[in-house]
Amino acid sequence: MTGVAGERAYADLAFVQRAPIGALPPPLAMRGPWGWLRANLFSSAFNIVLTVVMLALIVWIGKSTIDFLFIDAVWVGHDRTACMASEQRPHVGACWPFVWERLNYFTYGSYPIPQRWRVDVFFAMLAIGVAWLLWLEAPRRDLGALYFFVVLPVCSFILLSGAPALGLETVDTSLWGGVLVTVVVSTVGIVVSLPLGIVLALGRRSRMPAVRLFSVIFIEFVRGVPLITVLFMASVMLPLFVPEDLTPDKLLRALIGIALFASAYMAEVVRAGLQAIPRGQYEAATALGLKFWPQMGLVILPQALRVTIPNIVNTTIGLFKDTTLVFIVGIFDLLRTIEVARIDPKWATPVTSPTGYAVAALFYWVFCYAMARYARHMELRLSAGQERR
Repeated sequence: MTGVAGERAYADLAFVQRAPIGALPPPLAMRGPWGWLRANLFSSAFNIVLTVVMLALIVWIGKSTIDFLFIDAVWVGHDRTACMASEQRPHVGACWPFVWERLNYFTYGSYPIPQRWRVDVFFAMLAIGVAWLLWLEAPRRDLGALYFFVVLPVCSFILLSGAPALGLETVDTSLWGGVLVTVVVSTVGIVVSLPLGIVLALGRRSRMPAVRLFSVIFIEFVRGVPLITVLFMASVMLPLFVPEDLTPDKLLRALIGIALFASAYMAEVVRAGLQAIPRGQYEAATALGLKFWPQMGLVILPQALRVTIPNIVNTTIGLFKDTTLVFIVGIFDLLRTIEVARIDPKWATPVTSPTGYAVAALFYWVFCYAMARYARHMELRLSAGQERR
């Protein structure tokens, strides 16, 4: 056949795909849980060996931990005899009756028992403030900031220290201890260090020689000495140079020392974020006619803080754990109260100390993990627009 009819017959006989074939799914070995395991844990001989070794290590440590904390643990008892090994029970785990009896001491220290409701109110107010400030969809977050930075500090000081005019008995800070001191010291240090660190970072990059010199000297001096030295100078040496009636409270001196120490480290973190911003951003802000502070507050600092969120969180978590060093100057934080409680003859057993340290480890892990997860959430939220572009 020739002509049009022949072309039609040829087209009908030809095996030509007239529509595109849809994309086929990847093989089963490359998708789903098995695909993830193959790509991340069993991609090579070295990864296979490393995965097996790490799994064995995790199983060994996990089994020992579970045995100590739960399976072999003692849950009821009135004194050390309940947590002592015997022929009937050769392996004794955590001594939880010791924790139940000393839990109030771990939380409040030596704070007067009739006044401990004030500490509970402080914890509740702090939780409300943190939730209001960190919940991004919360209503009136401007009022939340006012509550957290103005109302909460004033009310907390009145509640915890006392105000005889309001019927609140004065409680000396030497009686504070446990979780109360840890939360107060870490909260003050974290809240103060970030804004002060931002100011110091801007001061170090300032064009004014006096401001830049002061910032550099302060940052380098504070970062060049251990935190223990700062606490020792603030708590022991400072009273030698001021009149006795003007000497600040011991806890207040520690709070100031920790806040200044953390600010120096935070300043370098913020400075790293400022240096990561392209020069064009500064020029664009200047071209818009913005002065220095609007330029920093509206254009530069938001980008710099977003870039350095992981470093800010790392510094914050380190500060939270470093609060345990206040026991060097005689302040009873959580770890110090555990140290004191574990030497009580009533509960002196080989497992008392590990039980107390396990409680402290769990406390710090929960708070540090929560901070890390929230920071990760914020990082993903702030970088969503960058990824779309």
